[in-house]
Amino acid sequence: MGEHRPGRGAAQGSRGDRLTAPARRREQAEPAPEAPVARVLPDVPAVDRAFDYTLPPAIDPRVEVGTIVRVPLHGRRVRGWTLARDVPPGTDVARLHDVLAVASAGPPADVVALTEHAAWRWAGPRATFLRAASAPNLVEPGPAELHVAVFPESEAPVPVPRGRVRAVVWPPALRRAELVRSLAESTGSTLVVAPNPREASALTRVFARDGRVVHELRSDRSDAERTRAWRESRSGACIVVGGRLAVWAPVPDLTGIVLLDDSDEALAEERAPAWHAREVAAERARRSEARLSLVAPWLSVEAAALVGEEHTVAPPSLARRGWPMIEAVDLREEPPGTGLLARSLGPRMQRVLDRGGRAVLVLNRKGRARLLVCQSCGGVAACERCGARLVEGDGAMVCARCDQREPVQCQACGSTRFRRLRPGVTGLRDAVAALVPRRRVVAVDAASAPIPAFDVAIGTEAVLHRVEPDPTRPIGLVVFLDFDQELFAPRYRAVEQALWLLVRAARLVGPADTGGALVVQTRAPDHEVVRAARDADPMPLTASEERRRRELRFPPFGGLAELRGDEAAVGAACDALRGAVEVVGPSGGQALLRAASVGELCDALAATDLGPARALGRLRIDVDPLRV
Repeated sequence: MGEHRPGRGAAQGSRGDRLTAPARRREQAEPAPEAPVARVLPDVPAVDRAFDYTLPPAIDPRVEVGTIVRVPLHGRRVRGWTLARDVPPGTDVARLHDVLAVASAGPPADVVALTEHAAWRWAGPRATFLRAASAPNLVEPGPAELHVAVFPESEAPVPVPRGRVRAVVWPPALRRAELVRSLAESTGSTLVVAPNPREASALTRVFARDGRVVHELRSDRSDAERTRAWRESRSGACIVVGGRLAVWAPVPDLTGIVLLDDSDEALAEERAPAWHAREVAAERARRSEARLSLVAPWLSVEAAALVGEEHTVAPPSLARRGWPMIEAVDLREEPPGTGLLARSLGPRMQRVLDRGGRAVLVLNRKGRARLLVCQSCGGVAACERCGARLVEGDGAMVCARCDQREPVQCQACGSTRFRRLRPGVTGLRDAVAALVPRRRVVAVDAASAPIPAFDVAIGTEAVLHRVEPDPTRPIGLVVFLDFDQELFAPRYRAVEQALWLLVRAARLVGPADTGGALVVQTRAPDHEVVRAARDADPMPLTASEERRRRELRFPPFGGLAELRGDEAAVGAACDALRGAVEVVGPSGGQALLRAASVGELCDALAATDLGPARALGRLRIDVDPLRV
């Protein structure tokens, strides 16, 4: 129940004194009907509660659940969303303020209800989700003209399950437009969530050629374009294509959601509350009884938990064609002093460049910790329980992810002598340039200006996103110079994130028949991630990762949240939450919250008053964090 604001009582108290005696008697005999009451959530960052307002006769017919209105609040005129109407007031109606005006059409009632779930699920203000579900500009309030259309079903290139929640594992380097086209429902509206803008535009063209009504709802479009797509999708019988915002599209007749690449971190909001499009899509499909179809190069653990046995894997022959040639270079066999540039790297780059292609070298050098490497066999010290890197502890080696302690002894050869290894990058660009004389070698990172023309590009994983395809000069080679930094990272999603980097690279290089290659330099050439890509068979990786997550109680088999911010605020939040959930920390303005399930965690966060903690400084709550 929202708060109720006093308003007109005093002003109305003098109204009766101005009435004539007959009029006063009529009013006493026939009391005026009470005005209907609407519950409104103001769009004010510091206010996360709803208030009751009365609806004047001129405004009442134009307000429905979701309508954006103008209301008075603390002496200001602010906009807000109508969460409910015709509600019983919690106070005397005469003490309530009026809604001042109707500003714009807002999200439909089912989406408004979904935002309440999202605010609980990601421990954030509800207004954040209502903004995501609303048009950037004003839209004329009132019902939209509803459309109806039926289209023939298209045949899928592989057999697809018929369940309400299903998945198709499709190799990364093969086009999947026909597959996505076949997954769109023949009636009602389908939302197609594609994190890659280039692919989203291609899918829009495919559906338009079929005669379907298509709207692109993407954050990289102008406010005017997004508003037009939002407004027109209210008529239904359409396909809405876009990034994560597309899950909130206001279609009135949702029958299907197709979500691509659920492991792509572009589907997660970077700002708190860091909601994920996959979970929003799953909940919206469940409430609407719509079909949810996931398409990805492998079945993530979260996707596997959603679909169960309702998944299809591309046949081996198709899967093998859909990955480039992949080679693992064993850095343990390289001569001492070789560093990051293996002996085969120079000749390999030269062959690609001589054919008119280009090469990309990837090194995630920023913020990387040192690895412990056995001096005898060159193997990386990794945890037997979860596979993350081990770090030096007091008389033992300690897992950086699960804190398991292990003896200072190599699992492979029994040696007790280790050396610290951290990739050196000083002069790397010059060293690469020396391997390919008279070629254009450029360094790239996420902050770089537009990438200049190049023969060889070196950079962090951002280079995989920023290099534009060029049919006249294809990317013939992608090399990960030190992949062990990904394979043995302490993050609980490190395995899937490492495989996702290989997927990105595979899409740059193209399928096997193009002649391109993907090279992984590592001290663990038989690691399950490398095998999954090399064998074009990621399903064993899904099974092993699922077992690990269950044992460690990581999502989706346990609730996990990260607190970050000012030390005083994080410390106060931890004190308030202890006893309701397991608290790890705080340390250096960070802490982890753990619970038996995500529902138990979210209930605890919803029931705890964190206002006093927020008053002490900045506090961010990240439920299901991607990089912990």
